[in-house]
This record gives sequence, C-alpha cells and structure tokens, in this order.
Amino acid sequence: MKILVTGGGGFLGQALCRGLRERGHEVVSFQRSHSPALAAMGVGQVRGDLADRNAVMHAVAGMDAVIHNAAKAGAWGSWDSYFQANVVGTRNVVEACRAHGVRRLVYTSTPSVTHRATQPVEGLGADQVPYGEGFLAAYPATKAMAEQEALAANGPELAVMALRPRLIWGPGDANLLPRLVERARAGRLRIVGSGENLVDTTYIDNAAQAHFDALEHLAPGAPCAGKAYFISNGEPLPMRELLNRLLAAAGAPPVTRSISFRTAYRIGAVAERLWPLLRLPGEPPMTRFLAEQLCTPHWYSMEPARRDLGYVPRVSIAGGLERLRAAWQGGAAVT
Repeated sequence: MKILVTGGGGFLGQALCRGLRERGHEVVSFQRSHSPALAAMGVGQVRGDLADRNAVMHAVAGMDAVIHNAAKAGAWGSWDSYFQANVVGTRNVVEACRAHGVRRLVYTSTPSVTHRATQPVEGLGADQVPYGEGFLAAYPATKAMAEQEALAANGPELAVMALRPRLIWGPGDANLLPRLVERARAGRLRIVGSGENLVDTTYIDNAAQAHFDALEHLAPGAPCAGKAYFISNGEPLPMRELLNRLLAAAGAPPVTRSISFRTAYRIGAVAERLWPLLRLPGEPPMTRFLAEQLCTPHWYSMEPARRDLGYVPRVSIAGGLERLRAAWQGGAAVT
C-alpha cells in the first residue's frame, strides 16, 4: 500500500515509517521540517502544517491509508496552539481522507483522554472508561476532542479507529528519558506520592506493532472500526520501580527523594501562574495535570486489542531495557 504517516519524523513516527518500509509499503511522511533519518529509509516527505487544510489535502492525495500520528504533545502551551494542531489538524486529515477516497485511517491518541483528577484506571478496556472531564491541560483536552471527532467519522466509506499507547519509551526517545536523566543527575528528580501506584508503559516497537496490527485488521464494518483501544506492554510496574529501571538503563542515579501529591499540586498551581506572568522560558517543572498523572494508578486491559487486532507485545519490559541500555552505552541514546 501507499501509506501516509503524519509526524513521521518524531519518535513513534520514525518507528512507524521504518516498520512500514520493512513490510514493503510505500511510505510518505507529512511534517513541518525535513528529516535526514526518513530520507535514509527511503520515505517520501511532504512538508507542511496540520492546521493548513490545503497542505494536508495535498499530502493525503493518492494514499491508500493514513496513520495520523502527529500532534502537539506536552503539558504546557497556549490553548490555541494545541487546538490548531490536534483538533483542526485532525479535522483536516479526516476531510482529506474523505475527499481522496482513503479507506483506512488509524488515529494515534493517548490514554490521557480519559484522565479524571486522581481517579485510577486499573485493568479496564477503553470501552469501560469514559472520556475525562475537567482537564487541567490543553493536551488531553484537545486530544479527547480530536479522538471523538475522528471516531465519529467512521463509516462505510472510511474506516477509522484510535490507538491509545501509554507512555512510549525506548532507544531514539529525544524527550522523556533524556529529561529524566538530566534531572536525576542534577539531583532535581522527585517521586510524587509513595511511588507505589501501578502504571503501564509501552516499548517503542510494541507501540509501532499495534499500528501495523490496526492497519491489517481495519476495514469498513470490521469489529475494530469506530473504536478506541488502550495499548501497552501489559506489564504494569510501580512508578518508583519504573523510573529507577529506566534511569539505571541510561546509567543515571536512582531517584530516592519524594514529595507529597499535595505539595506537587501546589507547586504546579504556582508555576502555572508564574510562567506566563514572568514570561519564563520552557515548561514549568511541575503542573497540576502532571502531579495528578504521576501519583495515580493507570494500567489497562490488553484483551480488547488482542481480540480485535491480534495485538501481542513482542518485546518485554526486561528486553526493552536491555536494548535501551545498549543504546545509551553505545552513545546512540537518540537515533
């Protein structure tokens, strides 16, 4: 097939493009800047912004399927920047798929669309968990809006489904682990709460595999069409253990100090006021949304994805950590 991957130059995007090329597909990426890594894979590249309807229309033309992976992520930024990228961008992708007769659209979502303060999600499937409410950050709020609009577009002409991979990690990550390592080495990393809350994560190859499984099973009228699925390794770990195993793989010191949820939440509230007021650069070290996420149990049932998509994680957490350790020791932490 000829497949468009939006955001192909990112962490998950590169894994998607690489895997699709290995499977013999013709792959084109839609992103804002040129990627030498994608060029080396033989992936075509179309540059543009998701909020630009004409650019998206041009990118989707001639495609058999689309994986809409691009998004504005993070816990900080203006509402409009998130809305334009995540909501308007998704609307443009859906409209372009319809206009050009694309039959399959896989939307990359996030479990954060179900976030509700410190309410845990433990061992449930996506059909058992409602969308969140009272979001304290633009990212989960706009991703929830976008996911609902994408799934509402499912029909006899265009089959749509959503995947919600939880906390993707592995070699090639240029954001999450490098930030954790930097803070750990500077002595600025803390556990929020007891650190005993169980959380799911997804090794990068498994996150990509779920998308390949989705493409294989998605079609108008298929059991997975119009539905969302949580994706993870299916190996929940206590937050403290997870962080320290990731840090150990990167050769960084363990995090041993902690702060209470109440303290972290208050720090986040103050930071959210000070950052725009003082025009401080970058993201605050803590936000209220982040404090809630870090101390709350979040782990999911993989049974719906196994049943409808044939999804089975192929790389265990232990195996992924070995690969991560080898990448960091070999100086290829970011590839």
